[in-house]
Amino acid sequence: MTNPQASISKCSLVLITGATGHIAAHTVKQFLERGYRVRGTVRDLQSAAWLVEDVFKAYADSGFLELAHVPDLGAEHAFDHAIKGASAIVHIASILTFAGDPSQVIPPVVRGVTSILEAARAEPSVKSFVYTSSIAAAVDIGPGMAAAHVGRDSWNDRAVKLAYAPPPAGASFDHGHAVYQASKVEAEKAVWAFAEKNKPHFTVNVVSPSTVLGEALTKRHLQNPYPWIKNLYDGDESVGALFQAIIHIDVKDAALLHVAATLDPACDGSRLQAWGEHCNMNDILAILRRMYPGRKFMDDFSNQTQLDITTERDEQLALLRKWGGQEGWRALERSVADEMNGVKKWFPEI
Repeated sequence: MTNPQASISKCSLVLITGATGHIAAHTVKQFLERGYRVRGTVRDLQSAAWLVEDVFKAYADSGFLELAHVPDLGAEHAFDHAIKGASAIVHIASILTFAGDPSQVIPPVVRGVTSILEAARAEPSVKSFVYTSSIAAAVDIGPGMAAAHVGRDSWNDRAVKLAYAPPPAGASFDHGHAVYQASKVEAEKAVWAFAEKNKPHFTVNVVSPSTVLGEALTKRHLQNPYPWIKNLYDGDESVGALFQAIIHIDVKDAALLHVAATLDPACDGSRLQAWGEHCNMNDILAILRRMYPGRKFMDDFSNQTQLDITTERDEQLALLRKWGGQEGWRALERSVADEMNGVKKWFPEI
C-alpha cells in the first residue's frame, strides 16, 4: 500500500453507503487501513453486525468504524443525518433488482443519488464525492453486440429504450436486466447533471466496474448478486447459458479505484471505467481445472465468446500504480483463487 499526498487528511470521516456489499466492504477495509474513519450506511443493522462484531471489530472498538441506519435509499432526506461531519462520500449502495417494472426501479435509484448529492451540498465538510456506476451505464454488454469503444460521453441508451418497452418484453428475464442497466444509466446521468448545474464545493468522480470477482469478506459476497465461480465449481450449467462473455475486475482493484478517486487531488470529473480482463466462463473453468486437477468439471460451453469493446484506461492504471503500488490489474486467476478460498470456507463439501 502506498500513501501519496491526499486531498483529505488521515482520521477524516469517510461515508460509505451500502457498506455490507462486496465492493463497499473492501472499500471500507482499504480506507480503514489507510487511517481514515469510516461511517458505513446499511439497510439493516442486525444483518450488518458482522462488519463491527467480526471482520472490522478492532476498528469498531477503537471508534474508527461506525454504522448508520439508512433503510430506504430513495427516501427524501435519507442521508441527512449520516452525512454529518463527513469529509468524503463514496456512494456505492443501489437498489439491486432485476424486476421488470421500470417505474419500481429507475426512479428510486435516481432519487437515491440525487438525495445524497443534495445532502452533500448542504454539508460544508464534504470535499469529495464518488459514485459507483457500472459498465452497463456506458455500453450494452449483451451477447452479439457490435464492437464499440467507450469514451467519456458513451451511454447505454438501448437499455433505457428496452426498459420502457411494452410487453411481452416486460415479462422476460432479459427485460429485467435492461431495467437494471437503465437504472445505472439514468442515475449516473443524474450525477453529472447535478455537478454541471450546481458546481458543488466538492469534487465529483464516478467509478464504473465491470464484473466483480475476488475475495469474499462474508458468505453473502459469494451469493449476491450472482455466484459466478461457485456455480461453475458446483457444476451449475445455467451460468454459461446466461452469460456468454464478461470483463472481469478484481474487487480489490475496484475498491482501490474508489479510494484513489476520493483522495487524489487531481481527480475531479473523472469517469473511471474499471475493467480488467476480457474473459468468459470457459476461461474460468480452465483456471478451476488447473486449481483442482483431481475434480471432474463440466465440459466447456459452446456459446462462449469475447466482448469486442474497449476503453481508455491510462488514468485508471496510473491511479492503481500511485495509490496501490501495483502495475496493471489483478489477474483473473488470482481473483478466482481468492474467491475459491471463500467457497471452500463457507460451503464445505459433504
